[in-house]
Amino acid sequence: MGWATRFLAAVCFFAAGVLFVPEAILGSPSGAGAVTAAKLAHLLSFSTSWGAALWATFIGGIIMFKNLPRHMFGNLQSKMFPAYFTLISACAALSVAAFAYLHPWKTASTVERYQLGFLLSALGCNLSNLLVFTPMTIEMMKKRHKIERDLSIGEEVGWSKNQQVAKSNPTLKAMNRKFGMIHGLSSLANIMSFGSLAMHSWYLASKIEL
Repeated sequence: MGWATRFLAAVCFFAAGVLFVPEAILGSPSGAGAVTAAKLAHLLSFSTSWGAALWATFIGGIIMFKNLPRHMFGNLQSKMFPAYFTLISACAALSVAAFAYLHPWKTASTVERYQLGFLLSALGCNLSNLLVFTPMTIEMMKKRHKIERDLSIGEEVGWSKNQQVAKSNPTLKAMNRKFGMIHGLSSLANIMSFGSLAMHSWYLASKIEL
């Protein structure tokens, strides 16, 4: 278990403790300094996860796919995605902990409980990607890369050669279907996390006075 995994596990356990027994973990949020620190932690962790998700989902990944050879793109993503999901999972856990500290479940309003639900949803989707879907996607990608190398494809940019060869190669066609299913689940979890963060960003915007 790497240091990043141990750190993420510690942050998640801390967030769970703050969520269920905030007084026992951090005490009552009565001091102005503690409240300000919790707000800062929440704002920084949320903005980091929001910005990272926006870049990775809608900008960086698309640019790399359109400009890198497919196998190079896939190998790069297989290194980036575990780090990406570790980062935003840790940030989501910190956001949950800070928000639960500022708005304990027992005294939180309905809107605040919904917002905590959105943050928990983002954390759950990110963890499912980090621990389940991303490892499965990477494993499936490596198997498909092996098939493609044997067929002398994969060094081009885009899908054209893969789709063309798959029409006459049942093995590649079946592997494409399996990869597409797993990758689709991973993308769905990522979009659901992004949507949850978007809902929380609207809530935060309603609290800001400019």
